[in-house]
Amino acid sequence: MPVLLPPALERFLDLLRCPTCRTRGLYADHGALRCGAGHTFDIARHGYAGLLTGTRATSGDDAAMVQARNRFLATGRYASIRRTVARLVADSSPARGTVVDVGCGTGYYLAGVLDQLPEARGLGLDTSVRALRSAARAHERAAAATWDVFRPFPLADGVADVVLDVFAPRNPVEFHRVLRPAGRLIVVRPTGRHLAELHGRVPAMVTVDPAKEQRLHRALDPYFEVVVTERVEYSIALGGLEALNLVGMTPSARHVSRAELDDGSPLPDRVTVSVLATAYKPR
Repeated sequence: MPVLLPPALERFLDLLRCPTCRTRGLYADHGALRCGAGHTFDIARHGYAGLLTGTRATSGDDAAMVQARNRFLATGRYASIRRTVARLVADSSPARGTVVDVGCGTGYYLAGVLDQLPEARGLGLDTSVRALRSAARAHERAAAATWDVFRPFPLADGVADVVLDVFAPRNPVEFHRVLRPAGRLIVVRPTGRHLAELHGRVPAMVTVDPAKEQRLHRALDPYFEVVVTERVEYSIALGGLEALNLVGMTPSARHVSRAELDDGSPLPDRVTVSVLATAYKPR
């Protein structure tokens, strides 16, 4: 039996481009998406569209990372970050806007934004099919599709009111291309203080390069102008399992062995959350 087209995905068909030939507009046909030239892309039974073709990126979250992420985010420990993202979007976006979340993961932040924009539609893009299984169910107005941030996005020019980039890689050229002239780019990234207590306990964890902020602004400056930057910083209490999930949901999970976490030394029971959230407007 063909997979039914999710309503949230159907609302995006007119904005999508064929990833193969760049023809605008895809249509649903017997459980798949097709372009006018006949290129076909599957709709997974979990509700996301498989638009990513060719060599697949290998940096997406695996099943264990997604499970850890879902468990940790369900505790509400990052709710302050989500509220800040949603507020920055709501302050600058029309209620009927189109939101594209690049590197959306499980759709946690996109869902928070759509809750604040009751008539908006959202599209989450990510390389991880495991994460997209959650993203496709994160919100009734959120569609999801496989994509690699470093490739030209499968979207027409100037169709997005908001592009979200939360703890994700960036593609300034494509961000600028798909945003409307009055649109906003929201970028969230960790500061050097983020999870510092865990870094001290687990040396193999990935740390923030001190030059990362300079590189970010050099990359974005030709295309975007800063509107406002907010620091979100607070301390959270962590139980043992929560600490394991927090480490397990980050890129550090690829570098930290279970033996390092189970060596008998206690993980910190309190850590600092520290991120910068910036709203940019296109130049």
